[in-house]
Amino acid sequence: MGKGGALSDGVVKKIILSYTYVAIWIFLSFTVIVYNKYILDRKLYNWPFPISLTMIHMAFCSSLAVIAVRVFKLVEPAALSRRVYLTSVVPIGALYSLSLWLSNSAYIYLSVSFIQMLKALMPVAVYTIGILFKKDSYKNNTMLNMFAISIGVAIAAYGEAKYDSWGVFLQLGAVAFEATRLVMIQILLTSKGINLNPITSLYYVAPSCFVFLSIPWIFVEYPILKQKSGFHFDFVIFGTNSLCAFALNLAVFLLVGKTSALTMNVAGVVKDWLLIAFSWSVIKDTVTPVNLIGYGLAFLGVAYYNHLKLQALKAKEAQKKAQSADEEAGKLLEEREGEGNGRKGDSQA
Repeated sequence: MGKGGALSDGVVKKIILSYTYVAIWIFLSFTVIVYNKYILDRKLYNWPFPISLTMIHMAFCSSLAVIAVRVFKLVEPAALSRRVYLTSVVPIGALYSLSLWLSNSAYIYLSVSFIQMLKALMPVAVYTIGILFKKDSYKNNTMLNMFAISIGVAIAAYGEAKYDSWGVFLQLGAVAFEATRLVMIQILLTSKGINLNPITSLYYVAPSCFVFLSIPWIFVEYPILKQKSGFHFDFVIFGTNSLCAFALNLAVFLLVGKTSALTMNVAGVVKDWLLIAFSWSVIKDTVTPVNLIGYGLAFLGVAYYNHLKLQALKAKEAQKKAQSADEEAGKLLEEREGEGNGRKGDSQA
C-alpha cells in the first residue's frame, strides 16, 4: 500500500509539474505575441519597425546567452568547428532571421486572431518540405489530413473581416521559412549528433540572425529611423519585451526537456484558442463565424496530426522495449549455454 501510495504521489507530482511547464510556456508565448503586436501596431504603440525590433531581441538574447555560457557557465558550449558553424548553424540563422522578420511584420497588417489561424498551416509546411528534402515519406492519409487543414485555413481567410493580402503573404512566408528551418535542423544538426538547447542555440544562432537582419535594416528601416528625430529609445518597453522573448526560449527548453515536443504542439493549439479569445474580447478584433468554422476544421486536422504522431511515438517506444527485451533474453540464453558447456567440460575431466 505504501509503495502504491508513493507511486501515486509521484505520478500526481509529475502531472502537476507538466501542467506548470505548459502554463509557463503558454503565458510567455502569449505575452510575447501580444507585446509584439502592441509595439508594432500603428494604432497602439505605433513603432512599425519589425526588423529593428527583431534585432533588439537578437542583441539582448545574444548578450544574455554569452553571459550564461561564458561567465556563469550554466551550460557547456557545443563542440562546433568553424566549418560546421558556417555550413550548419549559419544557414539556420539565416532562415530564423527571415522567419522572425516576416512574422513580426505581419502584426502590422493582420489581427492577432487571424495570424494564429494562419499558423495552423505549420504542420502542412513542415510535412511538405520534409518530403521535398526526403526527411519524410509521402502517405495518402497524412496528405489528406494536410489538405483538410489547408481547406480550413482557406475558409478562415475567406471569413476574415480585415483581410490584407500583403499581411497574409508575409505570414505565409514566415511559416514557410520556419518550417524549412525546422527541417534543416534535422538535416544539418540532429543528423550529425549536434543537439543545442535554447541557451546554446541563442549563443550560436542569435549573433548570425543579428548580422543577417542588419543587411535589410540598413536599406529598409535605418533611413526612416534616421529621419525620426523625435524618437527616444524606451528602455522599459524594449527591455521588458526582450526579456520576455529570452524567457520564452528558456520556457521552450523547460517544456520540451521535461515533457516532449509533442506536448508543446498540443499546448500550442490551446494557446492559439486563448489568443483568439483574447484578441476578440480584449483587443476587440473582429472574429466572424466563418473564421471560427474554418479554424475549427483546421484545428481538427492539427489535432488528428498530433494524434498520429503520438501513436507513432508509442509504436516506436514499444519497438525499442521489445528489442531490448529480446537482447536481454539472448544474453541470458548465451550465459546459460556457456554455463552448461562449462559443466560438461568439468564432468568429462
